[in-house]
Amino acid sequence: QVQLVESGGGLVQPGGSLRLSCVSSGSISVYIMGWYRQAPGKQRELVAVLSSGGLTNHVESAKSRFTITRDDAEKTVWLQMNSPKPEDTAVYYCNARGAQDCWGRGTQVTVSS
Repeated sequence: QVQLVESGGGLVQPGGSLRLSCVSSGSISVYIMGWYRQAPGKQRELVAVLSSGGLTNHVESAKSRFTITRDDAEKTVWLQMNSPKPEDTAVYYCNARGAQDCWGRGTQVTVSS
């Protein structure tokens, strides 16, 4: 099992950009890495996932705006958020899915002018 630590959240204006990072305590090469988010009063939802083989999936609302990337050698996953909207405001969680399901503690993203 790996420990995941997210960073990079904060306050961003609509139309701006933000990059979230997730650093793992161990190798991520066997995991499907993903970003999820949970807004107040809502269920946690998938934002984007990326396998080590390059297969990716994004939530429809973020497909053209958010990009997930990974560097297995650096044990790091990123989420580049371009043109965020107020409805993207949430706590963003990093996830490593394999034989075990590992979660970070999350980082708050607030999109507001």
